[in-house]
This record gives sequence, structure tokens and C-alpha cells, in this order.
Amino acid sequence: MSSLRGSAAPFAPPPPEPAATARTGRFGALAGWAQRHRWAAIVLWVAVVAAITLGAGAGGSAYRNDFTLPGTDSQAATDLFKKHGSDHAGDSVEIVFKDTAGVEDARTVIEPMLDQVQGMAGVADVRSPFADSSATSRDGTIAYASVTLDGKVEDVPKEDVARIIDVAQGIGSEDLQVEVGGEAARNAEDKAGPTAELAGIVAALVILVLLFGSLLAASLPLITALFAVGGAIGLVALASHAFTVADFTPPILMLVGLGVGVDYALLIFYRYRQELVAGSQPDEANRKALDSAGRTVFFAGCTVIVALLGLVALGLGSLQGIALAVAITVLITMAASLVLLPALLALFGRRLQAHVLKQTAKATRKGKREGDRWRTMARAVQRRPIPTLLVGVIALLALSAPAISMRLGFADSGNDPEETTSRQAYSLLAEGFGPGFNGPLIVLVKGDQAAGETVRGRLSETDGIAQASPALPSEDGALSTVFVYPATSPQDEGTVDLVHHLRDDVAPPLERDTGAEILVGGSTAASQDVSETLANRLPLFVAVVVGVSSLLLLLVFRSIWIPVKAAVLNLLSISAALGVITLVFQHGWFGAQPGPIEAFIPALIFAIVFGLSMDYEVFLVSRIHEEWTRTKDHSLAVREGVASTGKVITAAAAIMMFVFGAFVLSADRMLQQFGLGLAVAIFLDAVVIRCLIVPAVMQKLGTWAWWLPAPLARKLPKVSIE
Repeated sequence: MSSLRGSAAPFAPPPPEPAATARTGRFGALAGWAQRHRWAAIVLWVAVVAAITLGAGAGGSAYRNDFTLPGTDSQAATDLFKKHGSDHAGDSVEIVFKDTAGVEDARTVIEPMLDQVQGMAGVADVRSPFADSSATSRDGTIAYASVTLDGKVEDVPKEDVARIIDVAQGIGSEDLQVEVGGEAARNAEDKAGPTAELAGIVAALVILVLLFGSLLAASLPLITALFAVGGAIGLVALASHAFTVADFTPPILMLVGLGVGVDYALLIFYRYRQELVAGSQPDEANRKALDSAGRTVFFAGCTVIVALLGLVALGLGSLQGIALAVAITVLITMAASLVLLPALLALFGRRLQAHVLKQTAKATRKGKREGDRWRTMARAVQRRPIPTLLVGVIALLALSAPAISMRLGFADSGNDPEETTSRQAYSLLAEGFGPGFNGPLIVLVKGDQAAGETVRGRLSETDGIAQASPALPSEDGALSTVFVYPATSPQDEGTVDLVHHLRDDVAPPLERDTGAEILVGGSTAASQDVSETLANRLPLFVAVVVGVSSLLLLLVFRSIWIPVKAAVLNLLSISAALGVITLVFQHGWFGAQPGPIEAFIPALIFAIVFGLSMDYEVFLVSRIHEEWTRTKDHSLAVREGVASTGKVITAAAAIMMFVFGAFVLSADRMLQQFGLGLAVAIFLDAVVIRCLIVPAVMQKLGTWAWWLPAPLARKLPKVSIE
């Protein structure tokens, strides 16, 4: 870098701009309005949240899952099923029986129960185990009845499936074990775990009290976040009537809203506190805090929203609904931080000022200065920037390495808690019929019955297939369906390879020989199609989000190197988090059930973490830029930037780590992965990147951190975060 500083004049960094005269910007004006109309702003928020809550209570919600993916074989097979009236168009559940004396002995209680299930809502057909010898294990102790539903899992009400489970298990006894399996049964079970939201709120309050030493000061950011989340939950419930919003969205938006809401409010409140310490009166401190930290929050919130809306481009219905719901939540939390929080600060300003000044005077008497420990750490980093940078980057790369072998997929009943009926049914079927029985492939033959039998015969001889059912004709005779049972479990890589082998190697010659169209579908193949489609589209999504965010940073800081540094480091923290998820959930570290990583997880974590990382990036770098503009001393600017933001960034990150970490308490595997990934990414971003790597990089860049080529500088509009 020293060679750069000594290069020719055309490449020299520009001199620092003189400090701008203090003036109130639009965000300061917004704070002024909230101060003057503090009661009106608070009452308005209460009224709006109450109205939304009452409206959502009256209208209810219409959450529904949509995993359709046009253009894939599995979706084409489903569409043909529906078109030709096949009994197998709907998904199914399996009622599994085990009797050590032989299932035949329980026939007199099983058949009446199946007759009752046949007449229940949501049921299209029931196939008794006594009507098909292949539905009973070789030793006769395990059998199953197939209950075909009248629609896909996402279309059949959970209440209907829950009643099937209750009726089936009602005939269970000491001798006869009855379990119900299948995706619909998994969704219908109540797997509610500990109250993660409550754990997150308590953790946030404890950290805020420790940070500010005052219950009042700690409560304001939390109250702001709770108001925002309350409004968001009701609004998303109402939006679910117009948009496809997945049924697992509410816990995600509650915890994301709580974490982001506290984070945004905390950044503004901490800057407000700093202005009070500097001697500003409460009203002036309020305006200055919103004019600086408020702009940071607005920028960061917009970045998160842009990243989330980028998920819409991935083309998956349920993922689009999640993106919309979380984007709405972030928008409302941002609005609460910019309107409700200033009103609360105006209401309690004098009490807060007295407490802050008392704390400051006490610290002064002890010879302490705000941020001294962070200044000491920053000096240590500045003395050895290269070793610090190498250690941090190598650690992140080491954690990222496992993500290279990440295998995307979806959890099935084999990942459920042992006590659930879906997991018990899964284990019984694997015990009686082999591991691949829980994930059958449905091969659809668009041709006559003879073509279907030909395909069935060829499939039964294919390596990797344990069994192939007879070809079952549709109502109009235009289709034949063959159920193929792999020799490996649904999540095994061998099953993934088998689907590709059937589509790429087996089906084409069969189509030429029979003249029929052959499609490989079923839930296992559909999960694979969704996973591979998301994996293929993810790079473009990442490139668009990184590009847009980098452009915004380029405009704000008028620098080439700041956005490059931010993009690289943010990607490193996210990849490291994905590496940790891979170790824990794919390789089974710390006792987790080994299996694939949920296909949604990388995209969701990237969208949320990238935006939050930009939040910390802008908050830290804008403070460094303020000091650089004021003092023209780059090393001092880096130290003061770290000193003034280190404490609040760490506290905000700690809160979000606890809030997101509460997801791990959930019984849902996807939420566990989501929570762990977010918590790890936030920890690495706040501790390793913001406290170590960024100061080291900024120190080595020196004044080049603010370099922008003159031709580009003339064309870009001037936008200031301060």
C-alpha cells in the first residue's frame, strides 16, 4: 500500500472534504415532527396496531404452502395426474400397523376403521393392506393402508388429516401399534416447542439493561420493536388472503422482526445517548441521532427489503410469500424506529438525560472515557493489521469450507422427534419394507396399459430400485402410474442419483420403444427438483443483491474500495455460517440428526444477513468517515469510529444472536437451521469482521479508502449518509 501512496499524481487519493456545516436534514425534520406531536405519534401507532390486530382477528389468516415449480418433470407429472383424473393425483398418508403375532389377527378391528376413514373429509381413496399382499411385510408383522387424499398436502386442511390420525390411532392397543406417516401427517401434528419469542424478549431486555444501566432506557428499543412486530403480524395475516404465504412464516417474521426492530431502535438510541453525553439538549440530540443513525437505519432497512424482494425472482411460491412477509416486517420496524422511537425519546427525554449525565459523571470521576477499551483494541489492530487480517480471513475460510459440500433437500419424517407418530410410521415402514419405501418415486407413463407394463418391467430390473408396483391406469385410461421404491432412503445421495439415472438414461430409450411419454415425479423427486432449481438460481440472486448493495455504498461513500470490501466480507460471514450449518445438520455434529440442508435456508439467510451486515457496515464506516472529514487523520478516524460504535454493535449483535438462537429451541428442523445460521453469521459479522477485519483493512487502505476515479466522481450524484 505504501507504493500506492507514492505513485503519480493522477492516481493520488483526493484530499478530505471540509466538514459540512451543521444543518437539519429530512430525518432530523422527521424527529422534530415526532417531538412536537409526541402524543399524537404514540396514539396513532397504538390505534393502527390495534386496528390491524382486530382486523386480523376478525378476518383470520389464509396461510398456505405452494411448492409448485413450473417446468420440472415432477410438476408436469402432477398436472397430468389432475388432468386425467388419476386417483393418485393427490398426496397420501400411510396408516401403519405392527402386531408381533401377525397383522392378520387384527383384521377385525382394522377394516372397520378403514371403512370409517374412507368416508371422512379430505379422503379420495383407501387401499386396505388385506387387498394387496405387497402391503404386508414378509414376516406378516407390519402392514400399511394407503389413504389417498383429494388434493396435494398444501391443499388439504390440517384438521382433516388430524382427524384421520385420531381415528386410526383409536384402535391401538398393547398388541397392536398404529402410526400414521406421510408429509400430510407431519404437517398436522402439533410439534410446538418452547416459546422462542419469549426467550428472545427476555434476552434482549437483560442485555439492554446491562448496556444502559436503566430499565427505562432498556425498555424503549424493546417497546418500539414489539409495537412494530405486533403490527406486522396482523398485516401479514391479512395479506395471506391475497398472497401465498407459507404456514411456517409467522414464527420467522416474529423473531426476525424482534431482532431487527431492537437492532434498529438500539442504533438510534445509542447515538442519541452519545449526543447527550456531548452536551446536546434532549430535543437537539433526538434530531441529531435521527439525522445520522436514522439515515443508517433507513439505508440498512432498504437493503434488507431489496434483498428479500430479490427472492421473488427465484420463482417459488412459498419462498416469495416468506420474502414478502419479512419485507413488510422490516419496513414496519424501520418506520417504528424513525417515528415511534423519537416520540418516546421526546416523552422521556429529561429523565434519560439525567440518567446519562449521572452515569457519565460517575465514569469521569473514575478516570474512564466512553469507548476506551475499544480504542485500545483498535490501536492493537492498527499496530499489526496484516496478522489480524490474515487470522480473521483464514478463520472465516476454514468455517466456510464445509459449505462446498452442502447438499440441499428437505427434511422428512425421518428427521422428526422420536415421539411423533410420523417418525414412528417412518421407522416401521423402513423396518418392514426397506429404507426406500418412505420415498417412492412415481413414474407416470402417458400411453396405453401395455406401455405401462413394459415400463414397469424395465424399471424392476434397474439398479437402485428395490421394487416396482404394477402399472395402475387412470380413470380415462390415458395414463399408467408405476410406484418405484428405491433401495436407499429418501435423503440418501443414492436416491438423488437414481432420479437422474431414470430421467437421463432409462426413460429416453423406453420412450423410443413404447412411443409413450415418461415422467418421474412424486414428493421425493419434487423435493429434488425444488432443491436443484434453487441451487441453480441462487448465484444470479446473490449477484443482483450484491451488485445493488455495492452500488448504494458507492453512492453513499463515494469510494470504490468500501463497497468491494463490504461485499467480500459479508459473503465470507454468510458462507462461514452456512459451513457451520453443514457441519451440524448435514454431518450430525452435536447430536443433530444428519440429513440435507433445507433448500430454502441459503437464500433466506443470505437475504436477511446481507442486509443486516450492511447495517453494521454503514454504521461503523459512516462514523469513521465523520471523523475523517472532521480531523483529516485517518488512523484517528478508524480508532474513534470503532470506539464510538463497537459497544453498540456488539450489544445489538448479542441481542440478535439470542433472538435468532431461540429458533434452535424449535422442534422444526428448518427453523433450527435458520436460527443457527443467522446467529452464527451475526456473531462472526459483529465480532470477527467489524471489530477486527474492518479496522485492519481500513488501516491498510489509509486515505485510499475514500478514493473514487475523477471521471466517475463527476457523473455520480452526491449522497451523504451523514
